[in-house]
Parts: sequence; structure tokens; C-alpha cells
Amino acid sequence: MNRELLMLVEAISREKNVERDVVLGAVESALAQATKKLYQGEVDIRVSVDRDSGNYETFRRWLVVPDEAGLQNPEAEELLMDARERIADIEVGEYIEEGVESVPIGRIGAMAAKQVILQKIRDAEREMLLNDFMSRGERIFTGTVKRMDKGDIIVESGRVEGRLRRGEMIPKENLRSGDRVRAMIMEVDLTLRGAPIILSRSAPEFMIELFRQEVPEIEQGLLEIKSCARDPGSRAKIAVLSHDKRVDPIGTCVGVRGTRVNAVTNELAGERVDIVLWSEDPAQFVIGALAPANVSSIVVDEEKHAMDVVVDEENLAIAIGRGGQNVRLASDLTGWKINIMDAAESAQKQANETDTARKLFMEKLDVDEEIADILISEGFNSLEEVAYVPLQEMLEIESFDEDTVNELRARAKDALLTMEIAREESVGEVSQDLRDLEGLTPELIAKLAEGGVHTRDDLADLAIDELTDLTGQSAEDAKALIMKAREHWFAGQE
Repeated sequence: MNRELLMLVEAISREKNVERDVVLGAVESALAQATKKLYQGEVDIRVSVDRDSGNYETFRRWLVVPDEAGLQNPEAEELLMDARERIADIEVGEYIEEGVESVPIGRIGAMAAKQVILQKIRDAEREMLLNDFMSRGERIFTGTVKRMDKGDIIVESGRVEGRLRRGEMIPKENLRSGDRVRAMIMEVDLTLRGAPIILSRSAPEFMIELFRQEVPEIEQGLLEIKSCARDPGSRAKIAVLSHDKRVDPIGTCVGVRGTRVNAVTNELAGERVDIVLWSEDPAQFVIGALAPANVSSIVVDEEKHAMDVVVDEENLAIAIGRGGQNVRLASDLTGWKINIMDAAESAQKQANETDTARKLFMEKLDVDEEIADILISEGFNSLEEVAYVPLQEMLEIESFDEDTVNELRARAKDALLTMEIAREESVGEVSQDLRDLEGLTPELIAKLAEGGVHTRDDLADLAIDELTDLTGQSAEDAKALIMKAREHWFAGQE
């Protein structure tokens, strides 16, 4: 019988073009599953088939676990201290094995064994096909729509299948069975049955790869796409940089009579593409990203990683775009938060900031309005700047002598120290339940404490806009934090 087993293994191996060891592994798995049925509980069985004779041995085994972890499954685990009574040098993660009676092949449920073996072989075939496909290094998956699976589309290329999830499709795109489709390979998940390659047609990476295929200069290293932002199926922006002064990055990506950019647009269901010149200067990059709007002026806030962009009345609607699309894409492309405003709004904001800085200096430095306005006119907006800007820079202010400068710097440092002590005292009042809330960093806790938020319920009572004003978070992050704080309100409720 054992010789017949080896002959069967050889036949299956040749027929399915699968390695002999894979088939023997499937046989071992089938024998192990049959043996498990003879025991109560979740036992661990290992079967070892001799590759030459076909003889096999069966072992019951226990995984050695740390003493402090305890036994999660006593039928298949043993504590380290107990295991070392049997094997002195055994370590956690190793197995204790005990030989048990083997199940004769003739008594194995024929159908069960066959199913296990065939499934193992199918898995091995699938893995071989997948490895062969991935070894080609392709980034774009080209195939045919095979079927729908719970809203996802299964795309077949040869004998390999990819999964295009509903959320990764281009909105309003109607793909039907038999349609040819291209999509970006985002990841490979071997735990998924049938279609382990996860695809996307809406990811920015897909557009970048399409341009890479259409524009040879990118592959040659003459051009580089630095970033991409998309509103799938509607509009997109890409930022390009030339590494060769002789190559025009925008014209090269557009192509003769728009052939290159049109090829990408046609693939993406008519999605319009703005090609922007990338710049090391963030302000210049943002100005280019907001095209076709013309920018009047721009103010950069490095600390908040934001920019106030001023446009005239005629360009306001263009800069914002329909539904805020243009400014949103520009923000995604550049990585900067962009605030669009007209001249009047800009002037009002500057007036408010000047008034705030004036009050701060008058209160904390104990100076009159005239001194405060001189500091503001020289570009000082915070106590930190007054205290720690190089002394020579302040001595260059014509209205101040050396004694005045030294006095202002000393007062600023004293004020900062007093504020820091007050802040630490406020943070000390924050309750432990708020400190333990997932997602709260020490910086966020300090900002909350400064705003009078000391307990989890205080945080849970806040509105989203109130929290964003306190912490500077995005509305999405603020909402998630508030919902996390409110979880205990609903604990135990169905």
C-alpha cells in the first residue's frame, strides 16, 4: 500500500505539474486530519511520510508556552516549567512530541483525503501561478472582467485573478462581464480565496503609472512625477519635475497635440488632468497647483503647515473650484493646507492677528501700544520671537536702544516661564481617564488642558469645530477623537 501511495503521489505530481514534496505534504495533512478525529478537543497532530519508502509515523505534539501566559489550549500546549521536567533544554516555541498509533490509509475517509490533497494541490498551483506573474514586475494588471463578487469585480489575466473593489473603481464607470480593464496592483493578499491581487483604478499611483507608460522620458529618468492628487473620474493634478534643462516637463507630458495626456484621460473615463510644475519653494508650488487661478499674494505659516492665498474677486471661484475641488486637489498635491480668501478677508484676518499680537505684547511685556506696534511692524508676532531671536536682529530696530532690547527680552522670557508653569499645573489637573484615551498624545493633552478640558466627559461634550480650534486637528481627526471619548456613554447598550 505504501508503494502504491508513492506511485499515486508521482502520478499526481506529473499530472498537476506540482512538486512531489507538495503532494506528499498534502497526504501528510490528510492523514493528520483523519487522526485528529480520534481525539477529543483541539489536539495537534503531525504526520511524517518517508519520501523513499512511503512509510509514515504519527505524532501528537504540544507547543511550549511561557509560564506567565497560561494555557489557552491545554490539549495542544504545555507550560515551560512542565516541559522542562521532560526535556531540560527545551525553549518556548518548540514542541514536545509523542508518537501515537498511525491511522491506516485504508481507513481514511477517501473523499475527505482526496479533497484535502486536491485543495493543497490547487493552493500550490495558485501560488506558483501567482509567483510567476509577480516575478514579471508588472505594476498594472490587464485582464478581462470575469464576474461580480459581492459588489467587487473579479478580473482575470491568464489563470491569475485580481479583485477590483467597489471603492477602488472610478465612479459612474460601468464595467461588464467580458470588458477589458486595466488597474494598478496595490497589494497581494494570499489569505483571499480566488483573487489575491488587490487592484485599484482610483488610486493616484495608477495615474502615475499610466503616465510612466505613455511618457518614455519618465522611465529614462529625464522627468519625474513628484506627486499626484485625484478626484477619480472627474479631475486630477500631477506635479512634474525635469532633471534635464532641455526637456520641458509639462509639454513632454502633454505630448504632440495632447496625445499623451489624452491617452491617460481616455483610460480614466474622461478624467481631466492638470499638469503642474513642481518647485522646491512651497509657495511657488502652491501657486502653480492652484492654476488656472491667478494668485495675488500668499502668506506661509510654517508652524501650522498652512498657507493663506489671496486672490481677486474674479479668480475666487476658479481658485476654489466646483464644490471646492480645485483647492482640495491643490492641497492634496502639495501637502499644505490652503486657505483661499479675497483681499478684504485677508485684510480682516491680518487686522485680527495684529490686534491679538498687540494685546499679547501689551499684557505679557507690560508695554504701551506704541512699543507693541513697533514689534509687530518689525515682524515679531510671538513672545518666543522676542525672547530668542538673535540679539543683533533686535538691536537693528531704530526705535530701540540696547537697554530697551535687553529689558524686552528679559520680560518675554519671564512671561514664557510663567505661562509654562501655569500650563504644567493645568496639565496636572487632567484626569487619568482622559490621559488613557487612545489617540491622545502629550501635546494634545497640553492643548486640551490649556482650553479647560480636563476629563473625558469634557472632551466628549465638545463640538468638532471647538476641538479643531483648540488643537488644530483636521475635522476628521477631531470627530474620531470625540467619538472615542463618547464610547463609555454607550458601553453595555445594545
